[in-house]
Amino acid sequence: MLSTITRPLLAATVNITPNTSGLPGISELKTIVGALLTYGLIAAITGLVVSCIVWALGHHSGNPNYSSKGKTGVLASFVAALLIGGADVLINFFVAAGHTL
Repeated sequence: MLSTITRPLLAATVNITPNTSGLPGISELKTIVGALLTYGLIAAITGLVVSCIVWALGHHSGNPNYSSKGKTGVLASFVAALLIGGADVLINFFVAAGHTL
């Protein structure tokens, strides 16, 4: 009995795509997101510079803990820049993958 009730519901299809003109303020929102990307890249560069300084000070002072934290910070800054710089490519990839489901 349950399968006969749900069968017509599964046959219905929904075809909804993103609409860039459906709400007011989309262009302003794009500008804000672009500014946030800029802030993120500036933060990644700042993190890289600070991490390099910590790594160098830790190395030259013989402190392996600071040296390790500096290396981790450098790696985290690179990953952050990679993800921020490729955010639109990554999102578009998963949107396209989602359409194939």
